[in-house]
Amino acid sequence: MNPHASASLEAINSKVMRRLLPFLLLMYVLAFLDRANIGFAQKALQHDTGLSSAAFAFGAGVFFVGYALFEVPSNLLMHKVGARAWMCRIMVTWGLVSAAMCVAHSATTFYTLRFLLGVAEAGFFPGVIYYLTQWFPQRARARAVGLFYFGAPLAFIFGSPLSGSLLDMNGAFGLAGWQWLFLVEGVLASAVGVWAFWYLDNRPENAGWLSAEERASLQSALDEDTRAASAQGPHRILAALVDRRVLLLSLIYLLVQMSVYGVIFYLPQQVAALLGTTVGFHVGLVAAVPWLCALAVTWYVPRRADRTGGHRRWACALLIVAGLGIDVSGLAPNPSIGLIALCCAASGFIAAQPLFWTFPTRLLTGAAAAGGIALINSIGSLGGFIAPSLRTASEHAFSSASAGLLVLGASSLLAALLIGTLLRRDGASAPDAFHDLLHRAR
Repeated sequence: MNPHASASLEAINSKVMRRLLPFLLLMYVLAFLDRANIGFAQKALQHDTGLSSAAFAFGAGVFFVGYALFEVPSNLLMHKVGARAWMCRIMVTWGLVSAAMCVAHSATTFYTLRFLLGVAEAGFFPGVIYYLTQWFPQRARARAVGLFYFGAPLAFIFGSPLSGSLLDMNGAFGLAGWQWLFLVEGVLASAVGVWAFWYLDNRPENAGWLSAEERASLQSALDEDTRAASAQGPHRILAALVDRRVLLLSLIYLLVQMSVYGVIFYLPQQVAALLGTTVGFHVGLVAAVPWLCALAVTWYVPRRADRTGGHRRWACALLIVAGLGIDVSGLAPNPSIGLIALCCAASGFIAAQPLFWTFPTRLLTGAAAAGGIALINSIGSLGGFIAPSLRTASEHAFSSASAGLLVLGASSLLAALLIGTLLRRDGASAPDAFHDLLHRAR
């Protein structure tokens, strides 16, 4: 491609980012709030309902069982019906279920609604990743996914004070603070879901805000990526679901998500313990600090990796930082060191994920991409089910409040090891290296 065409494509990519990413970010912020606000509600919810710590951990994690079971079907349906209708359906239904959490007065109701919330939200995240592959060529994809990942830190930067403030509304109109938390944030998600139907375009060819020349240039670049992916990856859905490279990526993502959700679900309580206070607006403000750091790192690293091609190296380094940060946060002798460690943990595991998603999107295309990306996210999401129970079990087994964090930090370090040893050095895809190692061992 000549330099002028490249510059023109870069301008088109920037235009698409300005149009799509702010809205997708808003959607992700609300999604992340509705899955992570359980951490803010924990103490008040347990106090009012009598839920034990083990019951809370199971309920927090069972969300990911429903999520995992319906990921692949949801993404395949989005491939058929288009993003605007399917994203609208996802957001409206998950918002309604999240709002219904305000009536979770028993363990059974709590488990049921958390499971249904996972079912309702299933397909949102892999759907957006797949949607971005239909709008951004490979050379701009890490930046686009990186901007989308701003949703996680933004959810905590703005959502943490919001959640804390809603908890402080305890008793208003006869509702507990945790009930206000679920009700308000659920209704917001449903409202944005209705907006999504009118705002999103399914593909570049439907985008009236691009000129005919811009649509043609963008589609040409996307077609070039599709041909490259078709040359090295599986073409059919079933082949993608059983491809050993996809399964290896699924394992890596599972380990990453274990570290992510093992920290996220308990972050408000951990910050409150560091500060020696209870969860409220003040804790919400301090809990936003690690996500400010994550925001800065996620802005810088994917751009750097896109320019240098060092996605694999950066992903390894960030996951190592995340693992060490998680471990140190559990052993910190004072609040300052604990908060710095949490900043390192959040920055590492958030910024590493946009880089991770460049691996499967170079390998998969079309319906195989819809199915394969959903499978990777589906298996990875089980990390959110495993992490709370694993953390609680580790703390009980070793009679130490830091044991759970040490185990979760190790999962991030193992993910870094797998990326560093079993992914091809160009970072383009998961390798045949594992197969080669087994062959040599024989």
